[in-house]
Amino acid sequence: MAHSSLSSHSKTIPWFRTATQIGLLGAVITVSIALQGMVQAFSSRDVINGLLTMSQAAILLVFFAAGYVAANRSTPHTFAICASAGALAGLLSSAFLVLLIAVGQIVPLGNMFVNATTQLYDLLTFKLGWVVGSIVLLVLGVGLGALAGIVVVLPELPRRAIVSTLVWILALGVLQDLIRVTFADWGILNPVLRFFYATNGLSPIGAIVLAILIPGTMFFWHARGAQIRARINRLPPSTQRQLRIGSIGLGVIVLLALPMLLGLYLSEVLDNVGLYLLMGLGLNIVVGFAGLLDLGYVAFFAIGAYTAGVLTSPELSTGVLPNWWLALPIAVLASAMFGVILGIPVLKMRGDYLAIVTLGFGEIIRLLALSDFLKPWIGGAQGIQRIAKPDLPFIHIHWSPQVFYYFFLAGCLLVIFVSYRLKNSRLGRAWMAMREDEDVAQAMGINLVATKLSAFGMGALFGGLSGAIFAAKLESIYPHSFNFLISINVLALIIIGGMGSIPGVVVGALALVGLPELLREFAEFRYLLYGAVLVIMMLTRPEGLFPEARRRLELEEFREEEKAAEPSD
Repeated sequence: MAHSSLSSHSKTIPWFRTATQIGLLGAVITVSIALQGMVQAFSSRDVINGLLTMSQAAILLVFFAAGYVAANRSTPHTFAICASAGALAGLLSSAFLVLLIAVGQIVPLGNMFVNATTQLYDLLTFKLGWVVGSIVLLVLGVGLGALAGIVVVLPELPRRAIVSTLVWILALGVLQDLIRVTFADWGILNPVLRFFYATNGLSPIGAIVLAILIPGTMFFWHARGAQIRARINRLPPSTQRQLRIGSIGLGVIVLLALPMLLGLYLSEVLDNVGLYLLMGLGLNIVVGFAGLLDLGYVAFFAIGAYTAGVLTSPELSTGVLPNWWLALPIAVLASAMFGVILGIPVLKMRGDYLAIVTLGFGEIIRLLALSDFLKPWIGGAQGIQRIAKPDLPFIHIHWSPQVFYYFFLAGCLLVIFVSYRLKNSRLGRAWMAMREDEDVAQAMGINLVATKLSAFGMGALFGGLSGAIFAAKLESIYPHSFNFLISINVLALIIIGGMGSIPGVVVGALALVGLPELLREFAEFRYLLYGAVLVIMMLTRPEGLFPEARRRLELEEFREEEKAAEPSD
């Protein structure tokens, strides 16, 4: 009997410990949200009008997320263990918030934390009084945590449907102002907007309809999707080809119509996404394809921008070219040449050493642009103004973010096409072989010197192209526009999207550049929210949002090996 009790107790330790750790992490997050002023700042904004404010949604979401993660990481995945793990994590997440409220009734925490006010305690306790409100908080923590644990043990389709519904409702509620402003001029959508949105947030009826419509669509596609795909596959080859052409044509029409559909602000956001996408595709060749860690990629971006500016600005004596299009090939070739020059001294370096040297190269370029030594030629700290626009002969173009969108779109499509061709070429396979193992690649007859220099040169070429377009868009450039963080952001979008994956770079640019802009209305809290989203993504999708097939397979094999190595309970 004693042995049986000991064995049973040892089996409960893993899920208990995991749930405790996740619950304490959730407690830190909820207390941080409270003390940073997010509760007061978002209390006037509703996700669901009259029912759920954004501040309440943030707290309740932490309870649910803590329970979900705790249950997902607990073993075995039985109903009782997952529900218990989720309830414990939710309880701890809410208990520390209750402790904060209780301490605040005794100690004047406002002397240490500016946001620890009576208003905060009233909002956290739903204006029910701190005793009753604290009990409600604990019940919500346990209930939402247990509910999340139950969701974990559900079959995949219901689980995905529930999570997707929550995400969509929260996203549509949070981005309500942006959606309304963007589609306000669409007369045909006004009745739809009035149905789904109330004066402040989603209407309760609209939220209920979404809660039915989203999972209903998922269940329908699960039931009928295979039949639809089978019918398409049975069509004659000529018909299938026409469908592919039609779908591509529809995609092109949507891309071309986006600026007119989305308006000025979102067109500017898409321009920024396109700029980083161009840089990301170039760095993806160096880091993703060839496996060469480059932290100074902003240098090639700067070289392309400064070359275009020096050659076309009438403020400088060197501005001898009247047209930006004449300066573009020179800027691109200059960046590629400097990429090769950088590659020569680092041919024998790998890993961290290569990263440090390339980081230094990026800082050297920035400091040279800032120096008084080159000021007569490139403007120094004052930068370069009046850079030529990419005008066409005999055509007057009124440049705006919506017009520049087409410029970035053309550049991105061209670079994506070249990247695909390079990836599937002999050179691309040599890059990827070198990425996996340089010694083996050399033993197989790959010339490492030529392969590395070609990677640096091609990646720098795309960086120069993005820099030249950047200079033309702003008509002015300054040394401070090319700091080290640009390189980090470009590298981050590759990692987030998926190393070596061209679609992953597109997804990473949308997530890393587009998402903060969409959250701009939340002022100083937007990067906090954005950082939280990135942390969650890296925990749940360490391979990236859209990983390369080979890397996905390698990670799955690694996970299977880890599971096999874990001791059984």
